[in-house]
Amino acid sequence: MSESTSKPEMLYLDLLKKCLTRSIFDEDHYKPLDSVTFDTRRFHKRAFVWLYPWLNKLLAPYRLELVRKLHFDAQVREEGKDWPAQAETMVGLRRLDNLQHCITEVLRHGVAGDLIETGVWRGGATILMRAVLKAYGDTNRIVWVADSFQGLPKPDPQRYPKDAGDRHWEVRELAIPLEEVKANFARYGLLDDQVRFLAGWFRDTLPNAPIERLAVLRIDGDMYESVTDALDSLYSRLSVGGYVIVDDYADPAVPGCKQAVDDFRSKHGIREEFRKIDWSGVFWQRLR
Repeated sequence: MSESTSKPEMLYLDLLKKCLTRSIFDEDHYKPLDSVTFDTRRFHKRAFVWLYPWLNKLLAPYRLELVRKLHFDAQVREEGKDWPAQAETMVGLRRLDNLQHCITEVLRHGVAGDLIETGVWRGGATILMRAVLKAYGDTNRIVWVADSFQGLPKPDPQRYPKDAGDRHWEVRELAIPLEEVKANFARYGLLDDQVRFLAGWFRDTLPNAPIERLAVLRIDGDMYESVTDALDSLYSRLSVGGYVIVDDYADPAVPGCKQAVDDFRSKHGIREEFRKIDWSGVFWQRLR
């Protein structure tokens, strides 16, 4: 073990990331069936999708739910290619490693500003943000947790034609209540005054959010609208030397995210180098 990875703060953060992803627990798990993404290429599966909501209504009074059993795959979890049943994040270890790297770099070089994630799901990435600040004794920066806490918005194809037909708003597993996210912070002893919550649609909360400067901006908005709202409202507040991290940029299932980033960079003449994190995530450092 190298000296750097044996330091207490590194050991703590490494263990935390494994807990946040549940990759430390090599176990099968169960995931609620999702009628939106369920494979409907065969007739019996299409019939099941039609029956699915009615079956769940019948089971609900008995506190039962239709689920599918998924076998744990360490490589899949590391790359963030599954939806964990219990973990606080689905982004995987490699994207959490990148987030930690970006935060430690801005701390090391004194880049001014707070940390924010727009689109937090169960809060895992923002929990790591707060943990890094605590591990290195930073008591001044704020971690901003921005989410509707009710899933994604219905597409507005008049304003954002590229979101036409997007069905993320129907995926109920993406709607994690604010109190559940707060409870996840508290579980790790990280819910304190350095964590602030921005609850609501990005178009309503981000433009006038009480944020002066940012050092790390992590975007996980899935849709063209959500990603555009985040960049339009927050990029101008990002310090030179700070980082933009974009989840799902290279994911073919969310093309609106990539298009929103490409359009924003082109519109504002942003030429900083894209750096790939894994199969899905990218980031760049603001240099001017």
